[in-house]
Amino acid sequence: MTSSKTFLYLVFFFSLHLLPAFSTEFSVGGDKGWIIPQEKDDQIYNEWAAKNRFKVNDTLIFEYKRDSVLAVTQEDYEKCKSVHPIFFANNGESIFRLDRPGLFYFISGVSGHCERGLKMIIKVLEPARPPQVADQTSGPATSGATQWASPSVVVFVVSLFGAIFI
Repeated sequence: MTSSKTFLYLVFFFSLHLLPAFSTEFSVGGDKGWIIPQEKDDQIYNEWAAKNRFKVNDTLIFEYKRDSVLAVTQEDYEKCKSVHPIFFANNGESIFRLDRPGLFYFISGVSGHCERGLKMIIKVLEPARPPQVADQTSGPATSGATQWASPSVVVFVVSLFGAIFI
């Protein structure tokens, strides 16, 4: 009986750790990092952002030297200036978690760097909604497709199973 309890606890514990595995870490700017773009390439970060799909709970990793990164409002982004940023870091490597869907605005906090193109807009996609299930009472199902349970349902069932047999 003790080994089955241990097994159930392990299954429950590891299932909780699978949920965050669906997020992605992005190194901003790829190999170059968060640097002042050359004059000819002042949209480099917005182009980089447009090539990626960002989801809620993804993280951005900013790597830079003698600079900073600020998350700001749209108005501050357009002015390339912020007195009260939403997020500020200047330690050379900063991690920012995208905690909601929508637009995020980033600028450099060093004077003149934003104006030279060290700024970026990130669009985080809305979470995917599960497909609507047709009303089963209106007639026989014609599809042979099987719908899998979401991870949270699986965790609940495993937890319930463990609580019943412990």
